[in-house]
Amino acid sequence: MKLPRRFFQPLAAGAPEPFRELPIKLERMIHFVPPHNEKVRARVPELAKTVDVVLGNLEDAVPADQKEAARNGFVAMAKATDFAASGTGLWTRINALNSPWILDDLFTLVAEVGDRLDVVMVPKVEGPWDIHYIDQLLAQLEARHNVKKPILVHAILETAEGVANVDAIASASPRMHGMSLGPADLAASRGMKTTRVGGGHPDYKVLSDPKGDAERSSAQQDLWHYTIAKMVDACMANGIKAFYGPFGDFSDSAACEVQFRNAFLMGCAGAWTLHPSQVALAKTVFAPDPDEVNFASRIVAAMPDGTGAVMIDGKMQDDATWKQAKVIVDLARLVADKDPDLAKVYNLP
Repeated sequence: MKLPRRFFQPLAAGAPEPFRELPIKLERMIHFVPPHNEKVRARVPELAKTVDVVLGNLEDAVPADQKEAARNGFVAMAKATDFAASGTGLWTRINALNSPWILDDLFTLVAEVGDRLDVVMVPKVEGPWDIHYIDQLLAQLEARHNVKKPILVHAILETAEGVANVDAIASASPRMHGMSLGPADLAASRGMKTTRVGGGHPDYKVLSDPKGDAERSSAQQDLWHYTIAKMVDACMANGIKAFYGPFGDFSDSAACEVQFRNAFLMGCAGAWTLHPSQVALAKTVFAPDPDEVNFASRIVAAMPDGTGAVMIDGKMQDDATWKQAKVIVDLARLVADKDPDLAKVYNLP
């Protein structure tokens, strides 16, 4: 076990100092692009102006014979666009730790675009040992290539073992940026009987109590509620971010919006977007409602130091509701900085 006083020490001589706190960034959507596809890659400069994070995917959905092309395409994409100028994050999802491609992924990307790369997403993380390996390797590569800021690590929860070890993963390294739910691989790992990627299932439901011969009503339940709650608790307890992962049914925007909203209300900072239609949903869902912002602003204004109690519209507000209000106001300020239209609606002082 690493001693607390050594937690923030660089793991290689010459590597950058780890962050003490996560950089404050708006990350409503992590938009996946296939960097081996030249047509998609050509649209990235314009795309970067419309999303919060662009992620070059090197793992699933990239055929084995296209792994090198995806890696090289990501390097070209990173060099061709100034993501920092538009306030857009540049991430990559590398191949899994048990794959033959992961070392080439990290060696190439850190050497070529290490100073441009914000976050490395690691699939199928099963325990803190996986993060420790990536942490040490990144530090060595950063030192070797004179990278000036630490590259953060984002874990995907997509195995039963990973979910069981979620707290230890969240606290494994100061590089930890956050975690995402990976529902498809997690369903397979758990032996769940579904082929859906995210969302609910019509057979996972509750029935109302019987009342004579009247038809009993039923309601579909959320297969992922427990896992999201567990992930959010682990992330927030360790000062990192939780994200909903993919929603695979592009034809059902209503269900996607509901799933995104559930995740937002439970504490997730954003979600993956795999299709352009999902970007607008994420922008809408992962920004607080203007009426909520207005009411939260009134609470914060009425209790400037966060202590005491006041009555607003017949509702008592105290230090606990002040904390709730501040979460909403702080997020609204981040959104307003990037979205002029919402900035006008929020009308924050």
